[in-house]
Amino acid sequence: MGSDALLDVLLAGGRREERLTHVRHLPAREGQVTDWPTWADPALVRGYRALGVERPWVHQVRAADAAWSGRHTVLATSTGSGKSLAFWLPALTAVRADAAAGLLDPGRIESTRRRGSVLYLCPTKALAADQLTGLDRLVSASGTGDLRAATCDGDTDLSDRRWIQDHADVVLTNPDLLHFSLLPGHRRWVRLLRSLRFVVVDESHAFRGVFGAHVAAVLRRLLRLAAHYGAAPTVVLASATTADPAQSASRLLGVAAQDVVAITDDTSPRGRKTFALWQPPELPGLAVQPDGLDTADDSTGAGLVGATGPTGGSGASVVRGPTTPTAPTHRTATAEMADLLADLTLAGARTLAFTRSRRAAESVASTTRDHLNQVRPGLGRSVAAYRGGYLPEERRALEEGIRSGALRALATTNALELGVDITGLDAVLIAGWPGTRVSLWQQAGRAGRAGAEGLVALIAREDPLDTYLVNHPEAIFDRPVEATVFDPTNPYVLGPHLCAAAAELPLRREDLAVFGPGTEELLDVLVERGALRRRSSGWYWTHHEPAARLTDLRGSGGDPVRVVEGRTGRLLGTVDAGAADSTVHPGAVYVHQGETFVVEDLDLEGSVALVRPRSVDYGTWSRWVTSIEIRGVREERHTGPVTWGLGTVDVTTQVISYQRRRLPEMTVVGGEVLDLPARTLTTTAVWWTAPASVLAEAGIDEDEAPGALHAAEHASIGLLPLLATCDRWDLGGVSTALHVDTGCATVFVYDGHPGGAGFAERGFHLGRTWLRATRDAIAGCTCTTGCPACIQSPKCGNSNSPLEKAAAVRLLDAVLATMPDGAASR
Repeated sequence: MGSDALLDVLLAGGRREERLTHVRHLPAREGQVTDWPTWADPALVRGYRALGVERPWVHQVRAADAAWSGRHTVLATSTGSGKSLAFWLPALTAVRADAAAGLLDPGRIESTRRRGSVLYLCPTKALAADQLTGLDRLVSASGTGDLRAATCDGDTDLSDRRWIQDHADVVLTNPDLLHFSLLPGHRRWVRLLRSLRFVVVDESHAFRGVFGAHVAAVLRRLLRLAAHYGAAPTVVLASATTADPAQSASRLLGVAAQDVVAITDDTSPRGRKTFALWQPPELPGLAVQPDGLDTADDSTGAGLVGATGPTGGSGASVVRGPTTPTAPTHRTATAEMADLLADLTLAGARTLAFTRSRRAAESVASTTRDHLNQVRPGLGRSVAAYRGGYLPEERRALEEGIRSGALRALATTNALELGVDITGLDAVLIAGWPGTRVSLWQQAGRAGRAGAEGLVALIAREDPLDTYLVNHPEAIFDRPVEATVFDPTNPYVLGPHLCAAAAELPLRREDLAVFGPGTEELLDVLVERGALRRRSSGWYWTHHEPAARLTDLRGSGGDPVRVVEGRTGRLLGTVDAGAADSTVHPGAVYVHQGETFVVEDLDLEGSVALVRPRSVDYGTWSRWVTSIEIRGVREERHTGPVTWGLGTVDVTTQVISYQRRRLPEMTVVGGEVLDLPARTLTTTAVWWTAPASVLAEAGIDEDEAPGALHAAEHASIGLLPLLATCDRWDLGGVSTALHVDTGCATVFVYDGHPGGAGFAERGFHLGRTWLRATRDAIAGCTCTTGCPACIQSPKCGNSNSPLEKAAAVRLLDAVLATMPDGAASR
């Protein structure tokens, strides 16, 4: 079925035509092939040919040639462009060449050569397992059974790990295993490190923000240890199409940008693609829950947005909780997605439906199954949810199901955005802007792979940015993709890694350049705090505790909480530690592939949540309190009476209760008080003040001030992703009519990651541009008093109250009037 026919399915014979805001047809592209490199191992070439690759794409050979010559290389091309061949061909050729050289004349010392090894790193276990499957196919097709490849991660048992340490030529793993196991236990991995020829970093664009800073530190620790054992591996990075991939790669590795070869010209074929921008229909007067409740992010502690009135005590304190049902301008994106997914499945299409959260993936899959079973009983079994937290065997079964056609559709989180090999898909649905153009095109690239036609539909949520984008297609299609943003010198990230590096091998002065500028000053701080000891020969870790335990690469706040069925002991899945309080507290409803369970007990020390199966007609939403305190001011700027600040803040949250709400009408049917510990996030925030003179200039009295500040905060969080490589779920915010640290009305927007991720800093330096876009988004919305498309937030804990739309516009006009052009947009 062609992409035009698939679009007709979505339009339902014209009945949904008014929901289509724009269609862009992306033309097909012919592929460009070339000859195999002369240095390539002949057996591997035969294997690729047996698998259908008669001649490689030009970009594959350019990248492989650069890597073979010993240059660090980044290949940044589209989804499905065959990046894996570009790194496996030189890496495996090197391993086989080393093995052959060692066998030429074993009796002569000069002919003896250490057998090379390869370390492959990627963000997820699923991707590593998928790459191993592809490697096994290549080894079988090429008859190169002497190549020994294996995955090694936290699920690998001890005996298998020992075999890998002693024998594996290719080890496929993730940065977490490096950080917690391989690098601290490097003496058990001497064979691998000493013989390391290539390091492959797959899906390197995923290493952004705080996670990217962590991975940069881990890679530098790895290269330092490899050099200690006499190896100088070439690093090959595979990335989605991004801006300035050489610069991003160089920051990951700690080398100069000119030392990285970037291959960005994509010569793979591409089928014609139809890209639809879609706005769900208006539902005036209906008390329907905004998308935020459908898609509440249950994987991180970020995004605690909202506001309150005057504060007392230290910092601002706000009560957070579920969004109260309101009357949104449009139908929710998740409900719309379920209808479209059901229609595509009935038409025979194979589809991925990307949602913003685990809860939304389960909801879309369940609703779609219900729709299908009403029309064609049994067809609902062809639709499933796919998300983080599933067991590995469940994920593999779902991946095989969508590959084989046993499953026609998966409702998924961004867990399937990365390069797990799923080809032959007809359509991709995306519920809500995924945060960056890089992610958008990665998800869209799943449709029509292998040169076939495909359909993509971006369905707008009730969100200022989504509303803007589906009505301004040029902002999507006519602007370049973003650069991968992360700060490898973030002291909150780098400090623990310096301790870990010192525990692996004492840090010497010559090592400092590896970790970047400011390292020596940070080491002095660590010595002053007693974390490290300074000796004339270097810096030492002298504590009994493992230094690697000082930090968590993914910011999850500790070990994942296992969700276990109490009666049988069956492990259902896992929840990130940072999300456990709000999602698997006692009494919470937990959904797993359409089955509902109720949490009986949460053991935070043991990282276990016990659940029992129970059919319920309600969902649960937690409530929490938040306080924010300024700990230090990094930069400050005064524009008339308004003060802009950038600095370190403590954001303290505590889950205090939850509500039960009957589905689907969201009626509150009960709730309970909870006794859970407070959690503090130390991060970076940008803030701006609105002294009494500014409020008076805006004509805002004491009654209107909390609502005006609250509305401005919500809208500014929704618009900051236009300027920074993030989405609103990476951010949090607090607004207050009186903050103890500033002495006046203040709006805070903070990075939802420990130490910060650079997003708030971006807002600080582009303040005027940011607030102007915020003001225009509010003023340009056609609603009367505020809606999810302008000032209501999907994650507001104050029930989106109070909000004052008109007063927010006047407030922003008054603040902008104090800022001459360029004053806060440098």
